[in-house]
Amino acid sequence: MSITDFTMDYFSLKGKNAVVTGGNTGLGQAFALALAKGGANVFIPSIIEEDGTTRALMEKENVQMAFMHADLTEPGVPAEIIERCVETFSSIDILVNSAGLNKIAAFEDFGREKWDPMIQVNLTAAFEMSYEAAKRMKQQQSGKIINICSMFSFRGGQGSPAYAATKHGLDGLTKAYCDELAPFNIQVNGIAPGYFATDLTLATRNDSEKNKQVLDHIPAGRWGEPQDLMGTTVFLAGAASDYVNGRVIAVDGGYLVR
Repeated sequence: MSITDFTMDYFSLKGKNAVVTGGNTGLGQAFALALAKGGANVFIPSIIEEDGTTRALMEKENVQMAFMHADLTEPGVPAEIIERCVETFSSIDILVNSAGLNKIAAFEDFGREKWDPMIQVNLTAAFEMSYEAAKRMKQQQSGKIINICSMFSFRGGQGSPAYAATKHGLDGLTKAYCDELAPFNIQVNGIAPGYFATDLTLATRNDSEKNKQVLDHIPAGRWGEPQDLMGTTVFLAGAASDYVNGRVIAVDGGYLVR
């Protein structure tokens, strides 16, 4: 292949089928919509019921969407999700491990009752989803796995040691599965969002002192918006990134350099 063979079709996801865990809420919805805008059909498993909002967004993109109410931590559920996606759309080409949980408390109050659920959702479920998807991807000799990491994949995590531990763990899983799966033309990468304007950060943004602390650390001088993540998602899900593997891309307005 020569440079003249490259076209913008390398960014197209038409004919691809994706699973986005937790894709009907928060940043997960942005990941799901990005893939839909690229042309992919999207299967969304979530513990939060779909209220029709995400489906309406998908229908505007003329792609198919399927929803499954699912607790990713229940035994056998990740395998069932992948099976249902294949039954519905005929393949699993893209997996975005977006579902996550964050409990915050002073270290004295952060015991196993907070630690265990976060390990199960943020790390073990992501592993099991990747494990089940990779078996299908190996058969078809192609696939994309995108793990949603965090600034806390690179830093400490005051107030939530489990969040930092799981996000560091996702970075490690990304690298390990790249090493395992690259020979089968499967690319495994991560996206590490910086500080984004979502419902989860509303309290911080409404606190003038805390808001200033965050903004002073971001060279771009603003909070990220969900759409800031969508281009990176399409890139990592498509053929344009076929030689990008085992990397965690920070989408953070420059936060990590300051």
